[in-house]
Amino acid sequence: MADLVCLLLQAYLIVLFAGALLSWFPTQPGSGLAEVRRVIYSVTEPVVAPVRRAIGASFGGIDFSVMIVMFGIIFLRGIICG
Repeated sequence: MADLVCLLLQAYLIVLFAGALLSWFPTQPGSGLAEVRRVIYSVTEPVVAPVRRAIGASFGGIDFSVMIVMFGIIFLRGIICG
């Protein structure tokens, strides 16, 4: 069971990272990349949004909420996965 949790946490880290990278590039509405971005957003936003609200929108225009969630998952993986 722990192996499955570790695998899911690792996959979620990859999705968070992909979403962070995609946020740097403009996408055309209706394009395939826009659809990928929408799916990633729908998967990550339920976890990232509460963190964003808790720390405030951003510091100097930079949103650190994704990084905080990533560090939290890495910490959790360290505890669970050893």
